[in-house]
Amino acid sequence: MTTTCGTLDGKVALVTGGSRGIGAATAVRLAREGADVALTYVNDEAAAEDAVRAVEALGRRAVALRADAADAGEAAGAVASAAEALGRLDVLVNNAGIGVLGPLEGLGLLDVDRVLAVNVRAVFLASQAAAGRMTDGGRIITVGTCMTQRVPGPGGTLYTMSKSALVGLTKALARELGPRGITANIVHPGPIDTDLNPADGPFAAGQAAMTALGRFGRAEEVAETVAHLAGAAYVTGAEFAVDGGHAA
Repeated sequence: MTTTCGTLDGKVALVTGGSRGIGAATAVRLAREGADVALTYVNDEAAAEDAVRAVEALGRRAVALRADAADAGEAAGAVASAAEALGRLDVLVNNAGIGVLGPLEGLGLLDVDRVLAVNVRAVFLASQAAAGRMTDGGRIITVGTCMTQRVPGPGGTLYTMSKSALVGLTKALARELGPRGITANIVHPGPIDTDLNPADGPFAAGQAAMTALGRFGRAEEVAETVAHLAGAAYVTGAEFAVDGGHAA
């Protein structure tokens, strides 16, 4: 077992949707910086346990919490559960989200309600709950999308709308919580190589071509920026593109 030492020693973080992809990479990176980590999952308990073991291998405490962000009670309740399990809460990473893509005329009310519930309402409720649990100097970091800055084609109306709402939420949180030294920032990933959007998938070449670097990013590259923001005290209300130049 390796004991980590870093900028987040003694801190506790909650990463929603932390069982795989960007969330799992973020959980591990925060642990490398010294944080104990709680993470939420919905269905993939095995992946969540793998992420917990990866954190524990770094000498940090970890817990996996089943919480469906589509359920208002569970979205807020995960914050309380994380704080109770690990003793406090210093960092919230709003990573859980879903993408429903398709032609505007094909999107039904159920699609709209679920996307807004997971991508917007859950983030608001978790941030609200975290603000009530955090001591002064906490951090709220939300994962958005490069499509809030540049929509490359049709089919992203609902998803882009939901993620764009998080920009306004982040700026408002920064103003409201600033007097307590709690910062709020948002990270916009570009095409990232994950199970849901693999770099060798059928639509990958077109996505990579839209970036200035001509490639997919790695989940660890997004996690690096999240970890920086988890330690930064004088950065708030800001947007950070980790998109390989997608918005350039």
